[in-house]
Amino acid sequence: MNMPAKGEIWDIDWSPGRGSEQTGTRPAIIVQRDAGNQNPQYPNTIVVTVSSKGRPLPFHVALSPTPQNGLTVVSFVKCEQILTIDKARLIRKRVRISPEEIVKIDDALRIVLDI
Repeated sequence: MNMPAKGEIWDIDWSPGRGSEQTGTRPAIIVQRDAGNQNPQYPNTIVVTVSSKGRPLPFHVALSPTPQNGLTVVSFVKCEQILTIDKARLIRKRVRISPEEIVKIDDALRIVLDI
């Protein structure tokens, strides 16, 4: 079983999808705290999607491509697309984003969830 960590970008197998859900293999960022991520008895993790399409919204966090994050184009973390997935959907770990980017995502999640 994969053991992801908060702030890591993973390629996720989204298929099969339904309706407007993403399909195929696409990146997402782990947002669940590591207590659940590192527990081999807990099979799930929580992610937010990453897309090359986004808008200037307070809950779309732009990430510029860097050698550290493995992205090839400016990408948007869509914090309104929060999903609990089975860790078996995790295909390949790319890298971990910076602590500053994690803070921006945490702030955007607070806006989306009104907490």
